[in-house]
Order: sequence, then C-alpha cells, then structure tokens
Amino acid sequence: MRLAEIWRHPIKGHGREALDGFDIAEDGTVPGDRVWAVVHETSKQRGAEWAPAANFQRGAKLPALMAITAESGTDAVTLHHPERPDLTFDPDGDNRVFLDWIAPLLDPGRASPTGIVRSAERGYTDTDFPSISLNNVASLDALAAHMGRDLSRHRWRGNLWIDGAAPWVEFEWIGREVALGTARFRVAERITRCRATMADPETGRIDGDTLGALEGGWGHRDFGVYLTCIAPGRVETGDELVLQ
Repeated sequence: MRLAEIWRHPIKGHGREALDGFDIAEDGTVPGDRVWAVVHETSKQRGAEWAPAANFQRGAKLPALMAITAESGTDAVTLHHPERPDLTFDPDGDNRVFLDWIAPLLDPGRASPTGIVRSAERGYTDTDFPSISLNNVASLDALAAHMGRDLSRHRWRGNLWIDGAAPWVEFEWIGREVALGTARFRVAERITRCRATMADPETGRIDGDTLGALEGGWGHRDFGVYLTCIAPGRVETGDELVLQ
C-alpha cells in the first residue's frame, strides 16, 4: 500500500491544490490545509476559533464551488474556475475582490458570503479535532463500478489517497495506527459524506447520486477515514503505508 496523492485546500470549500509532500507536527494537520474559510450572513463563527462546517460557505450547498482549483503562495492565493477569470488575492486583506469574483457562482436562495476568516492554530477541518482525511483508490473504484461510471477523486476533497489496498479495508483500521514516511497516525473514525460529492469537480454541476449509491450498495454514506497525527515526521507521495 502506497501513498498515491496528497492534496490540500487553502480556503475551505474553495479549491484544491496538489502537494508532493509535507512535514507534520504531532496533533497537526496538513500545512496550509483549510487555513481560511468563507463566512456567510447566518454564520455564528466569531474570531479565529474552529467552528462547525455549517458556519462556512461550502460545496454541499453550492456545487459550483467544487470546480475551483487553487494555488497558494507566501502572501496570496490564486483561484481558477471554468466559468470565471483567474483571481489572485490575499485572503487576509480586503475580501471585496473575492466576493465580486465568487458572486456569479452563488445561489441567490442561499446566505450570501460576507468575508474570509483565518484559523488561529489549525485548519477549519470538518472535525472538532485536528484531522487529515485518507481515502482509498480501490474503494472509489468499487463505488464507480457500482454506479457504472467514472468518478473523480476530487469529489471527496481528500488529503491523502492510497493505492494497493483492498476496497473498504480502511474501515477496519479504526483505532489502529499507521505509518506514512517518518510520521505516525491513529485512524480515528469514518467520514460521513455530504451532497458536495454529487457534483462533477470539472463543471461544478450535480451529475451523480453518490450518496444513494453508497447507501444502496453498502448501507451507509461513509467514504474514507480521518487520521490524527501521533508522531511528527515527513510524508511524501510514494511512501509505503504500514499498519502498526
């Protein structure tokens, strides 16, 4: 079993970015992952503390966001979308240029975005603990075969993708430890999925009932698992995944 791909999402719900590797601290997340998040009119998030996903603009409510890709630099992020010109801006600065850029992709029936917040200590993960998502290529292949179509890995907004494992075996690892590179992780829990996975990440349009397929084929809406880092180290694509 080897690590096939590494991804991070600089602005939660607004673009993915590939990595070759990263250094991680104990109880850390992928550096640069979900550092920022977009708050909206009904958000209860205050300051820079962690808050549940409902406080932020996300693909579960706005599928067009799923087609955004990103590149992050020292003091700027560049966003790409097939229906918008590229935008390079500082998320810590004046957000009006971002709000203007995102406006044509929004649903007027949803709460409007009001700005961008930066996480104080860790990324705005979907969990209330620092986590990294791990997904299995074979599980995706099994779901795609069940649906009779190809499925992009980007539907799942994962951090890590492993190859060489049996389908769904990752669910059997809950509570166990795994090593990747020189770092070690504990497999914490399954990831229950939302409607964002129903959108094509190339177009941002809903085109497949992934949730119904998971329920119909396996009796749940889970895909992938969350890891917590228990020993710091370096992780790179191609690293072997070793069960402890």
